[in-house]
Amino acid sequence: MIELCFSILASDFAHLADEVALAERGGGSIVHVDVMDGHFVPNISFGPPMVKALRPVTRLPLDCHLMIEDPDAYIPAFAEAGADMVSVHQEVCRHLHRTLQHIEQHGMLPGVVINPATPVETLIEVLPMVHYVLVMSVNPGFGGQKFLPLALDKITHLADLRAALGLNFRIEVDGGIAHDTVASVVQAGAEMLVAGSAVFETGRTEHNAAELLRIARAAVSQDQP
Repeated sequence: MIELCFSILASDFAHLADEVALAERGGGSIVHVDVMDGHFVPNISFGPPMVKALRPVTRLPLDCHLMIEDPDAYIPAFAEAGADMVSVHQEVCRHLHRTLQHIEQHGMLPGVVINPATPVETLIEVLPMVHYVLVMSVNPGFGGQKFLPLALDKITHLADLRAALGLNFRIEVDGGIAHDTVASVVQAGAEMLVAGSAVFETGRTEHNAAELLRIARAAVSQDQP
């Protein structure tokens, strides 16, 4: 099932509840929250207070992407704030298996993230325990970046591994997902599409979300025999 995970990093923060509602009406089914600490990535964004503020205004799952140096220290706070899904970077977790267990023990679905320069093979040992793998198709830290085509090979590789190992994790992709890139991404095997600027930037949130999903789902139909 193709799902749109709309990234609130690109939304109008002054009207966040309205923006979330519009994206949901357009077919968005997951709220993506980019958490940045200014250390692991060169930007600062949201934390648990934003998740806590979002929780009463939507019933959609809150997908928190932790681009931070010490995710273990904050996992309990995100759980308490109402997060449903938490993904952590392979590059920053000293004990990745333990961190993923920590997320699950706090009642959230664990995900693992890899940056553009990180090989898929570094995830082999944890693939059986994750709900989803997030492939970064830009270098993390800022919205509005151009899609890196090398992500397509990684998505295909993950889809092949999933089939070969008999696993059921989902494949999420984040970075440069727009109307001109989404078809190739879903044809490569991604099912969870993180989009920010393509949804919120032009002030036509509901229309943009619906059109992005239409293109993605049409591409899947064309790809099937």
